[in-house]
Amino acid sequence: MYIKKLKKSIRFFNKSDVLIILALLLLIIIPLLFFKSDKTEVSSKQVTLYLSPYCEELFGKDITKAILSEFEDMNPNIQIKLAYNINSPEETDILIFDDGDFSSLVAAGALLELNSFISQSFGSDPSYDQSQQYDLAGSHLAVPLASFMNLLFYNIDILTAAGFDHPPKTRSELTNYARTVSRRDIGASGLALSLSPEDNFALSRDVFSWMWANGINFWSEGDKPAFNSVTLRNEITFLRDLNRDGLLAADIFETTGEQRLEQFTNGEVAMMIASSRIIPYLRGKMSDNAFGITIIPDSVTGGRYSTGLTSIYTGINSNCANPREAWNFLVFLIGKSSLFCAELKAVPGVVSDIIPGDYVRNDTFYSKAWDIFEASRIVEGFSGKPGAEQYEAIFLDELRAFFVTNRTAQETVNAIQRRWDEVEITP
Repeated sequence: MYIKKLKKSIRFFNKSDVLIILALLLLIIIPLLFFKSDKTEVSSKQVTLYLSPYCEELFGKDITKAILSEFEDMNPNIQIKLAYNINSPEETDILIFDDGDFSSLVAAGALLELNSFISQSFGSDPSYDQSQQYDLAGSHLAVPLASFMNLLFYNIDILTAAGFDHPPKTRSELTNYARTVSRRDIGASGLALSLSPEDNFALSRDVFSWMWANGINFWSEGDKPAFNSVTLRNEITFLRDLNRDGLLAADIFETTGEQRLEQFTNGEVAMMIASSRIIPYLRGKMSDNAFGITIIPDSVTGGRYSTGLTSIYTGINSNCANPREAWNFLVFLIGKSSLFCAELKAVPGVVSDIIPGDYVRNDTFYSKAWDIFEASRIVEGFSGKPGAEQYEAIFLDELRAFFVTNRTAQETVNAIQRRWDEVEITP
Protein backbone atom coordinates (compact mmCIF):
# COMPACT_ATOMS: atom_id res chain seq x y z
CA MET A 1 0.00 0.00 0.00
CA TYR A 2 2.88 2.39 0.88
CA ILE A 3 4.62 1.41 -2.37
CA LYS A 4 1.55 2.30 -4.37
CA LYS A 5 1.28 5.67 -2.69
CA LEU A 6 4.97 6.36 -3.32
CA LYS A 7 4.62 5.54 -7.00
CA LYS A 8 1.60 7.75 -7.16
CA SER A 9 3.51 10.61 -5.55
CA ILE A 10 6.35 10.23 -8.02
CA ARG A 11 3.96 10.40 -10.96
CA PHE A 12 2.69 13.74 -9.67
CA PHE A 13 6.27 15.26 -9.96
CA ASN A 14 6.49 17.21 -13.20
CA LYS A 15 9.63 18.41 -14.95
CA SER A 16 9.73 21.76 -13.15
CA ASP A 17 9.61 19.99 -9.80
CA VAL A 18 12.65 17.96 -10.68
CA LEU A 19 14.56 21.06 -11.76
CA ILE A 20 13.71 22.78 -8.50
CA ILE A 21 14.89 19.82 -6.46
CA LEU A 22 18.11 19.60 -8.45
CA ALA A 23 18.71 23.31 -7.97
CA LEU A 24 18.22 22.99 -4.23
CA LEU A 25 20.64 20.08 -4.12
CA LEU A 26 23.23 22.10 -6.03
CA LEU A 27 22.79 25.05 -3.70
CA ILE A 28 23.53 22.75 -0.79
CA ILE A 29 26.34 20.69 -2.30
CA ILE A 30 28.37 23.22 -4.34
CA PRO A 31 29.24 25.59 -1.42
CA LEU A 32 30.40 22.57 0.53
CA LEU A 33 32.62 21.56 -2.35
CA PHE A 34 34.03 25.08 -2.70
CA PHE A 35 34.53 25.41 1.06
CA LYS A 36 36.45 22.17 1.09
CA SER A 37 38.48 23.29 -1.92
CA ASP A 38 39.25 26.73 -0.40
CA LYS A 39 40.20 25.18 2.91
CA THR A 40 42.55 22.79 1.15
CA GLU A 41 44.06 25.67 -0.85
CA VAL A 42 44.63 27.89 2.24
CA SER A 43 46.04 24.94 4.12
CA SER A 44 48.44 24.11 1.31
CA LYS A 45 49.66 27.72 1.13
CA GLN A 46 49.87 28.39 4.86
CA VAL A 47 53.38 29.04 6.13
CA THR A 48 54.42 28.26 9.69
CA LEU A 49 57.25 30.33 11.18
CA TYR A 50 58.96 29.65 14.49
CA LEU A 51 59.70 32.59 16.77
CA SER A 52 62.35 32.74 19.48
CA PRO A 53 60.78 32.15 22.95
CA TYR A 54 62.97 35.02 24.17
CA CYS A 55 60.20 37.25 22.81
CA GLU A 56 57.86 35.99 25.52
CA GLU A 57 60.57 36.22 28.17
CA LEU A 58 61.24 39.87 27.29
CA PHE A 59 57.78 41.24 26.66
CA GLY A 60 55.60 38.89 28.68
CA LYS A 61 53.03 36.26 27.73
CA ASP A 62 50.11 38.65 27.34
CA ILE A 63 51.83 41.04 24.94
CA THR A 64 53.37 38.19 22.94
CA LYS A 65 50.03 36.38 22.64
CA ALA A 66 48.26 39.58 21.60
CA ILE A 67 50.72 40.54 18.86
CA LEU A 68 50.82 37.02 17.43
CA SER A 69 47.03 36.88 17.33
CA GLU A 70 46.82 40.30 15.67
CA PHE A 71 49.40 39.40 13.06
CA GLU A 72 47.71 36.11 12.18
CA ASP A 73 44.35 37.85 11.85
CA MET A 74 45.95 40.20 9.32
CA ASN A 75 47.90 37.40 7.62
CA PRO A 76 45.81 34.20 7.70
CA ASN A 77 48.33 32.41 5.47
CA ILE A 78 51.15 32.85 8.06
CA GLN A 79 51.14 31.06 11.40
CA ILE A 80 53.66 32.10 14.07
CA LYS A 81 54.61 29.60 16.77
CA LEU A 82 56.96 30.06 19.68
CA ALA A 83 59.86 27.63 19.26
CA TYR A 84 59.52 25.92 22.63
CA ASN A 85 60.24 22.43 21.36
CA ILE A 86 62.82 23.29 18.74
CA ASN A 87 65.93 21.24 19.37
CA SER A 88 68.30 23.44 17.38
CA PRO A 89 68.43 27.27 17.19
CA GLU A 90 68.96 26.80 13.45
CA GLU A 91 65.29 25.81 13.17
CA THR A 92 64.04 29.08 14.69
CA ASP A 93 62.99 31.30 11.78
CA ILE A 94 62.67 34.64 13.59
CA LEU A 95 65.26 35.48 16.22
CA ILE A 96 64.89 37.90 19.13
CA PHE A 97 68.18 38.74 20.84
CA ASP A 98 70.27 41.50 22.39
CA ASP A 99 73.84 42.72 22.05
CA GLY A 100 75.06 39.93 24.27
CA ASP A 101 74.33 37.41 21.49
CA PHE A 102 74.56 39.61 18.39
CA SER A 103 78.27 39.11 17.67
CA SER A 104 78.16 35.34 18.17
CA LEU A 105 75.21 35.07 15.76
CA VAL A 106 77.14 37.08 13.17
CA ALA A 107 80.24 34.92 13.67
CA ALA A 108 78.15 31.78 13.15
CA GLY A 109 76.58 33.15 9.96
CA ALA A 110 73.16 32.66 11.53
CA LEU A 111 71.56 35.93 10.35
CA LEU A 112 70.11 36.68 6.93
CA GLU A 113 71.16 39.98 5.34
CA LEU A 114 68.19 42.36 5.34
CA ASN A 115 69.34 45.15 3.02
CA SER A 116 67.06 44.30 0.11
CA PHE A 117 64.03 43.93 2.39
CA ILE A 118 64.78 47.21 4.20
CA SER A 119 65.24 49.08 0.94
CA GLN A 120 61.97 47.76 -0.49
CA SER A 121 59.97 48.45 2.65
CA PHE A 122 61.41 51.79 3.81
CA GLY A 123 63.61 53.12 1.04
CA SER A 124 60.94 55.44 -0.37
CA ASP A 125 59.39 56.46 2.96
CA PRO A 126 60.53 60.03 3.71
CA SER A 127 59.21 59.82 7.27
CA TYR A 128 61.48 56.88 8.09
CA ASP A 129 64.80 58.06 9.49
CA GLN A 130 67.27 55.60 8.01
CA SER A 131 70.22 57.69 9.14
CA GLN A 132 69.47 56.69 12.72
CA GLN A 133 69.05 52.96 12.23
CA TYR A 134 70.10 51.87 8.77
CA ASP A 135 73.00 52.80 6.55
CA LEU A 136 72.07 50.91 3.42
CA ALA A 137 75.66 51.04 2.18
CA GLY A 138 76.54 48.51 4.85
CA SER A 139 75.36 45.01 5.60
CA HIS A 140 72.42 44.83 7.99
CA LEU A 141 71.53 41.64 9.75
CA ALA A 142 69.03 42.78 12.39
CA VAL A 143 66.46 45.43 13.23
CA PRO A 144 66.47 47.16 16.64
CA LEU A 145 63.15 47.06 18.49
CA ALA A 146 64.20 48.89 21.66
CA SER A 147 67.44 50.67 22.56
CA PHE A 148 69.19 51.61 25.78
CA MET A 149 72.20 53.70 26.82
CA ASN A 150 74.85 53.37 29.50
CA LEU A 151 74.80 55.81 32.42
CA LEU A 152 76.65 56.36 35.66
CA PHE A 153 74.54 55.10 38.57
CA TYR A 154 75.31 56.35 42.07
CA ASN A 155 74.09 55.44 45.54
CA ILE A 156 72.81 58.64 47.13
CA ASP A 157 73.09 57.40 50.71
CA ILE A 158 76.72 56.35 50.30
CA LEU A 159 77.76 59.62 48.66
CA THR A 160 75.91 61.58 51.33
CA ALA A 161 77.71 59.62 54.07
CA ALA A 162 80.99 60.52 52.36
CA GLY A 163 80.07 64.22 52.42
CA PHE A 164 78.85 64.77 48.83
CA ASP A 165 75.48 66.24 47.90
CA HIS A 166 75.63 65.84 44.12
CA PRO A 167 77.02 63.31 41.62
CA PRO A 168 80.51 63.80 40.14
CA LYS A 169 80.63 66.00 37.06
CA THR A 170 84.26 65.46 36.03
CA ARG A 171 86.74 62.62 36.26
CA SER A 172 88.75 64.42 38.91
CA GLU A 173 85.58 64.72 41.00
CA LEU A 174 84.75 61.08 40.40
CA THR A 175 88.23 60.03 41.51
CA ASN A 176 87.90 62.15 44.64
CA TYR A 177 84.48 60.68 45.43
CA ALA A 178 85.72 57.11 44.92
CA ARG A 179 88.79 57.73 47.08
CA THR A 180 86.76 59.27 49.89
CA VAL A 181 84.21 56.45 49.92
CA SER A 182 86.86 53.72 49.74
CA ARG A 183 88.94 55.17 52.59
CA ARG A 184 86.15 55.96 55.01
CA ASP A 185 84.44 53.44 57.25
CA ILE A 186 81.35 53.25 55.05
CA GLY A 187 81.57 49.58 54.05
CA ALA A 188 81.48 50.25 50.32
CA SER A 189 83.82 50.49 47.34
CA GLY A 190 83.97 53.79 45.51
CA LEU A 191 83.58 52.50 41.96
CA ALA A 192 83.19 49.19 40.12
CA LEU A 193 84.42 47.57 36.93
CA SER A 194 83.04 44.14 36.02
CA LEU A 195 85.12 42.52 33.30
CA SER A 196 84.42 38.82 33.59
CA PRO A 197 84.83 37.03 30.22
CA GLU A 198 81.44 35.44 30.95
CA ASP A 199 79.77 38.85 30.64
CA ASN A 200 79.19 39.73 26.98
CA PHE A 201 78.42 43.35 27.87
CA ALA A 202 81.54 43.87 30.02
CA LEU A 203 83.81 45.81 27.68
CA SER A 204 81.17 48.02 26.10
CA ARG A 205 79.72 48.88 29.49
CA ASP A 206 82.72 49.22 31.80
CA VAL A 207 85.55 50.19 29.46
CA PHE A 208 84.37 51.51 26.12
CA SER A 209 81.73 53.74 27.75
CA TRP A 210 84.52 55.81 29.37
CA MET A 211 86.26 56.09 26.02
CA TRP A 212 83.15 57.05 24.07
CA ALA A 213 82.38 59.73 26.66
CA ASN A 214 85.85 61.09 26.03
CA GLY A 215 85.47 61.21 22.25
CA ILE A 216 86.98 57.92 21.02
CA ASN A 217 85.30 56.36 17.98
CA PHE A 218 86.80 53.00 17.04
CA TRP A 219 85.09 52.89 13.64
CA SER A 220 85.90 56.30 12.21
CA GLU A 221 88.33 54.99 9.59
CA GLY A 222 86.50 52.16 7.86
CA ASP A 223 85.69 48.49 8.29
CA LYS A 224 88.41 47.71 10.83
CA PRO A 225 88.66 49.31 14.28
CA ALA A 226 91.39 51.85 14.97
CA PHE A 227 92.13 54.53 17.56
CA ASN A 228 94.31 57.48 18.40
CA SER A 229 97.19 55.96 20.32
CA VAL A 230 97.66 58.88 22.72
CA THR A 231 93.97 59.13 23.59
CA LEU A 232 93.59 55.41 24.22
CA ARG A 233 96.77 55.36 26.27
CA ASN A 234 95.33 58.05 28.55
CA GLU A 235 92.05 56.16 28.88
CA ILE A 236 93.49 52.84 29.99
CA THR A 237 95.93 54.65 32.30
CA PHE A 238 92.99 56.36 34.00
CA LEU A 239 91.29 53.02 34.65
CA ARG A 240 94.46 51.30 35.85
CA ASP A 241 95.24 54.16 38.24
CA LEU A 242 91.81 53.79 39.82
CA ASN A 243 92.61 50.14 40.41
CA ARG A 244 96.12 50.70 41.74
CA ASP A 245 94.84 53.32 44.15
CA GLY A 246 92.39 50.76 45.59
CA LEU A 247 89.33 52.70 44.46
CA LEU A 248 87.67 49.84 42.57
CA ALA A 249 85.64 46.96 43.94
CA ALA A 250 87.59 43.70 44.14
CA ASP A 251 87.71 40.88 41.56
CA ILE A 252 87.47 43.06 38.47
CA PHE A 253 88.10 40.27 35.97
CA GLU A 254 86.04 37.65 37.81
CA THR A 255 82.82 39.61 38.39
CA THR A 256 79.89 40.01 35.98
CA GLY A 257 77.65 43.02 35.66
CA GLU A 258 74.77 41.11 37.26
CA GLN A 259 76.88 40.31 40.31
CA ARG A 260 77.95 43.94 40.56
CA LEU A 261 74.35 45.05 40.26
CA GLU A 262 73.48 42.95 43.27
CA GLN A 263 76.33 44.58 45.21
CA PHE A 264 75.03 48.01 44.23
CA THR A 265 71.53 47.25 45.50
CA ASN A 266 73.05 45.98 48.77
CA GLY A 267 74.95 49.22 49.32
CA GLU A 268 78.39 47.70 48.68
CA VAL A 269 79.29 49.89 45.68
CA ALA A 270 78.89 53.67 45.48
CA MET A 271 79.13 54.16 41.71
CA MET A 272 78.97 51.97 38.62
CA ILE A 273 78.22 52.16 34.92
CA ALA A 274 75.12 50.27 33.83
CA SER A 275 72.45 50.28 31.16
CA SER A 276 69.32 52.39 31.42
CA ARG A 277 67.61 49.01 31.04
CA ILE A 278 68.15 48.29 34.77
CA ILE A 279 66.30 51.37 36.04
CA PRO A 280 62.97 49.52 36.53
CA TYR A 281 64.81 46.73 38.36
CA LEU A 282 66.57 49.14 40.72
CA ARG A 283 63.35 51.01 41.43
CA GLY A 284 61.81 47.72 42.47
CA LYS A 285 64.73 46.92 44.77
CA MET A 286 65.53 50.39 46.09
CA SER A 287 63.51 53.54 46.69
CA ASP A 288 63.58 56.31 44.11
CA ASN A 289 65.52 58.45 46.58
CA ALA A 290 68.23 55.83 47.08
CA PHE A 291 70.01 56.12 43.72
CA GLY A 292 70.48 58.50 40.83
CA ILE A 293 71.72 58.60 37.24
CA THR A 294 74.06 60.98 35.45
CA ILE A 295 76.45 61.19 32.51
CA ILE A 296 79.69 59.25 32.50
CA PRO A 297 82.29 61.95 33.29
CA ASP A 298 84.88 62.73 30.65
CA SER A 299 88.23 64.42 31.08
CA VAL A 300 86.81 67.83 30.09
CA THR A 301 87.86 67.68 26.44
CA GLY A 302 85.28 70.25 25.42
CA GLY A 303 83.80 67.90 22.81
CA ARG A 304 80.21 66.73 22.59
CA TYR A 305 79.29 63.95 24.98
CA SER A 306 79.17 60.59 23.20
CA THR A 307 77.55 57.32 24.12
CA GLY A 308 77.00 53.90 22.62
CA LEU A 309 73.67 52.12 22.50
CA THR A 310 72.64 48.58 23.26
CA SER A 311 69.48 47.17 21.77
CA ILE A 312 67.04 44.32 21.57
CA TYR A 313 66.92 43.11 17.98
CA THR A 314 64.96 40.91 15.68
CA GLY A 315 66.41 39.12 12.68
CA ILE A 316 65.78 36.27 10.26
CA ASN A 317 67.62 33.00 10.51
CA SER A 318 69.84 32.48 7.48
CA ASN A 319 68.33 28.96 7.19
CA CYS A 320 64.75 30.26 7.08
CA ALA A 321 62.82 28.61 4.24
CA ASN A 322 60.30 31.47 3.99
CA PRO A 323 62.26 34.74 4.34
CA ARG A 324 59.61 36.90 2.63
CA GLU A 325 56.95 35.89 5.14
CA ALA A 326 59.45 36.25 7.97
CA TRP A 327 60.23 39.80 6.83
CA ASN A 328 56.50 40.60 6.84
CA PHE A 329 56.46 39.65 10.51
CA LEU A 330 59.58 41.74 11.20
CA VAL A 331 57.88 44.79 9.67
CA PHE A 332 54.91 44.11 11.92
CA LEU A 333 57.24 43.93 14.95
CA ILE A 334 58.85 47.24 13.96
CA GLY A 335 55.41 48.78 14.13
CA LYS A 336 55.09 47.48 17.69
CA SER A 337 58.39 49.01 18.85
CA SER A 338 56.68 51.73 20.89
CA LEU A 339 54.68 49.07 22.74
CA PHE A 340 57.83 47.10 23.51
CA CYS A 341 59.69 50.21 24.65
CA ALA A 342 56.86 51.18 26.97
CA GLU A 343 56.80 47.69 28.48
CA LEU A 344 60.57 47.74 29.10
CA LYS A 345 60.74 51.48 29.95
CA ALA A 346 63.46 51.74 27.31
CA VAL A 347 65.51 54.92 27.01
CA PRO A 348 66.07 56.12 24.35
CA GLY A 349 63.67 53.42 23.13
CA VAL A 350 62.97 54.03 19.45
CA VAL A 351 66.00 56.04 18.38
CA SER A 352 64.29 57.71 15.42
CA ASP A 353 61.40 59.03 17.53
CA ILE A 354 61.67 62.78 18.09
CA ILE A 355 59.14 62.70 20.90
CA PRO A 356 59.54 60.00 23.58
CA GLY A 357 56.69 57.90 24.93
CA ASP A 358 54.47 58.93 27.81
CA TYR A 359 56.41 56.72 30.21
CA VAL A 360 59.44 58.96 29.58
CA ARG A 361 57.73 62.34 29.69
CA ASN A 362 55.78 61.56 32.85
CA ASP A 363 58.62 60.14 34.94
CA THR A 364 61.62 62.01 36.33
CA PHE A 365 64.03 59.07 36.05
CA TYR A 366 63.31 58.33 32.41
CA SER A 367 63.02 61.97 31.39
CA LYS A 368 66.46 62.66 32.87
CA ALA A 369 67.92 59.75 30.90
CA TRP A 370 66.19 61.09 27.78
CA ASP A 371 67.71 64.55 28.32
CA ILE A 372 71.16 62.94 28.44
CA PHE A 373 70.42 61.04 25.24
CA GLU A 374 69.21 64.15 23.42
CA ALA A 375 72.43 65.97 24.27
CA SER A 376 74.59 63.04 23.16
CA ARG A 377 76.28 61.91 19.98
CA ILE A 378 75.74 58.23 19.26
CA VAL A 379 78.85 56.23 18.35
CA GLU A 380 79.12 52.70 17.00
CA GLY A 381 80.11 49.87 19.27
CA PHE A 382 81.42 46.44 18.36
CA SER A 383 78.15 44.54 18.62
CA GLY A 384 77.20 42.84 15.36
CA LYS A 385 80.41 43.84 13.60
CA PRO A 386 82.30 41.12 11.70
CA GLY A 387 85.13 39.97 13.93
CA ALA A 388 83.67 41.66 17.01
CA GLU A 389 84.26 38.69 19.30
CA GLN A 390 87.92 38.56 18.29
CA TYR A 391 88.47 42.29 18.66
CA GLU A 392 86.90 42.38 22.12
CA ALA A 393 88.75 39.28 23.30
CA ILE A 394 92.05 40.84 22.23
CA PHE A 395 91.28 44.11 23.99
CA LEU A 396 90.26 42.39 27.22
CA ASP A 397 93.32 40.15 27.14
CA GLU A 398 95.72 43.08 26.72
CA LEU A 399 93.89 45.22 29.27
CA ARG A 400 94.15 42.48 31.88
CA ALA A 401 97.89 42.19 31.20
CA PHE A 402 98.22 45.96 31.60
CA PHE A 403 96.44 45.87 34.97
CA VAL A 404 98.45 43.00 36.49
CA THR A 405 101.96 43.57 35.05
CA ASN A 406 104.39 46.44 34.74
CA ARG A 407 103.86 46.81 31.02
CA THR A 408 103.47 50.41 29.87
CA ALA A 409 100.33 51.93 28.43
CA GLN A 410 102.07 52.55 25.11
CA GLU A 411 103.15 48.93 24.86
CA THR A 412 99.58 47.90 25.58
CA VAL A 413 97.96 50.06 22.90
CA ASN A 414 100.61 48.95 20.41
CA ALA A 415 99.81 45.32 21.18
CA ILE A 416 96.07 45.91 20.78
CA GLN A 417 96.44 47.62 17.41
CA ARG A 418 98.91 45.02 16.11
CA ARG A 419 96.64 42.12 17.04
CA TRP A 420 93.57 43.91 15.67
CA ASP A 421 95.34 44.39 12.35
CA GLU A 422 96.03 40.65 12.22
CA VAL A 423 92.36 39.69 12.54
CA GLU A 424 91.12 38.21 9.28
CA ILE A 425 87.47 38.83 8.47
CA THR A 426 85.71 36.30 6.26
CA PRO A 427 83.43 38.07 3.76
